[in-house]
Amino acid sequence: MASNVEAPERWYLALLGFAEHFRTSSPPKIRLCVHCLQAVFQFKPPQRIEARTHLQLGSVLYHHTKNSELARSHLEKAWFISQQLPQFEDVKFEAASILSELFCQQNLVDSAKPLLRKAIQISQQTPYWHCRLLFQLAQLHTLEKDLVSACDLLGVGAEYARVVGSEYTRALFLLSKGMLLLMERKLGEVHPLLTLCGTIVENWQGNPIQKESLRVFFLVLQVTHYLDAGQVKSVKPCLKQLQQCIQTISTLQDDEILPTNPADLFHWLPKEHMCVLVYLVTVMHSMQAGYLEKAQKYTDKALMQLEKLKSHKATALQEISQVCQLCQQSPRLFNNHAAQLHTLLGLYCISVNCMDNAEAQFTTALRLTTHQELWTYIVTNLASVYIREGNRHQELYGLLERINPDHNFPVSSHCLRAAAFYIRGLLSFFQGRYNEAKRFLRETLKMSNAEDLNRLTACSLVLLGHIFYVLGNHRESNNMVVPAMQLASKIPDMSVQLWSSALLKDLNKALGNNIDAHEAAQMHQNFSQQLLQDHIAACSLPEHNLISWTDGPPPVQIQAQNGPTTSLASLL
Repeated sequence: MASNVEAPERWYLALLGFAEHFRTSSPPKIRLCVHCLQAVFQFKPPQRIEARTHLQLGSVLYHHTKNSELARSHLEKAWFISQQLPQFEDVKFEAASILSELFCQQNLVDSAKPLLRKAIQISQQTPYWHCRLLFQLAQLHTLEKDLVSACDLLGVGAEYARVVGSEYTRALFLLSKGMLLLMERKLGEVHPLLTLCGTIVENWQGNPIQKESLRVFFLVLQVTHYLDAGQVKSVKPCLKQLQQCIQTISTLQDDEILPTNPADLFHWLPKEHMCVLVYLVTVMHSMQAGYLEKAQKYTDKALMQLEKLKSHKATALQEISQVCQLCQQSPRLFNNHAAQLHTLLGLYCISVNCMDNAEAQFTTALRLTTHQELWTYIVTNLASVYIREGNRHQELYGLLERINPDHNFPVSSHCLRAAAFYIRGLLSFFQGRYNEAKRFLRETLKMSNAEDLNRLTACSLVLLGHIFYVLGNHRESNNMVVPAMQLASKIPDMSVQLWSSALLKDLNKALGNNIDAHEAAQMHQNFSQQLLQDHIAACSLPEHNLISWTDGPPPVQIQAQNGPTTSLASLL
């Protein structure tokens, strides 16, 4: 009798062992793994073994094959059988979780939602799975851009975590909610929530790596909030704390001790991913501040041997092309990033003086975006295109009415408002209204100096230098252009250096400083040659044809020539 009872366990364990051996082989032998698991059903096993085997088969087929229909069939059977069995939560809820993922992959979101809701409803006595399923449903709503429903679920999760005594997971729920509130621009709700999160994080005593990861999450949100508002100088203390925090994490040893509270069995990101994230927000800060070499340094740290984010148009164009190639492979990725892609192409078009294409790219991006800050950024750059073209007065004034920095500016971004003042100053300069131009540019200078917006500062100084030069005030012109050149060299920004050296040449010639004028002319010649070579290299690349793409998904893959083999785009 004992032999008969033990027999099913022996054959089951044998088949399971073979299946796992084939699954973990190098390379995996998935077909043999599936055969072993299917053989379990030949023995007419008990319901618990049957349900678990259906889950294992569904999981293997879902993760390792394209046979989604067979995977779905096994997962549905695992979910159905496990609901009839007491104390079988791990199989029941894992089946629901994977099955909902499969539904989403098949664009059957309306099937995934009720499945997750039912699993959440019946998992309240299982803290780990209840929290995990709440996170999963919140993520699903976020992907659908239903941030209100996602925030509601994260709020429910935070309260549940508090009730079951998990302040750590409560903080994860609240920080995730804070991230979505930032995306929704609900700043009135963000401030008290981040204050609460800060208190929870500082008071929580637990696994050091988990505590520091919460601090990284919290500080990343704070830094992003500041940068989103264009407050490049104000963010520095938070950014410094964040960088110190990631250094602390890198020195901590991974602790294998599991938390005593099952609701604490979550981790936000691996240490390596957090390091990359901190590098990237540092790159964002350096870019907004205009420090391209510093941005380059941190990009290199994050992505090792990449040449990125300098003024090189050819490299930038190849990077944009790589993002296009990624978007070809994922419709969801393209839907989320199409406006940004066309915006990047518009900026590239400006850099190579293809103004008609720039206008087309920015117009396409405006049509595709619902993001208010991105919309304002695009409109600001499109206005600069119309100013350069010089014959689009009606369209230009229509845009400027919508980004008036003196009245009802559409976003709270300090950086974008400063840029809007600069655009007004640029237009007034070209129209010969110099006193008005000076007022706008001095406002730009005041705002850009307050938050270390170095490129805006340099551009404003050069333009003010031009105005004083035209007005015959050579001394004041020199007071503007010399610090502009110094700042442009520090950034470095070759376009601003070219512009500054041209003014310095004319200014020194007018003042009779022939030696200084000759030096400035030589600098201007060198910058001009470098920019021309870069221009020719970019326009000769096959990726340059992307400037004509304004409709539908990205064009078929364009092979980069001597471009980087990996990129920031791979993190999207």
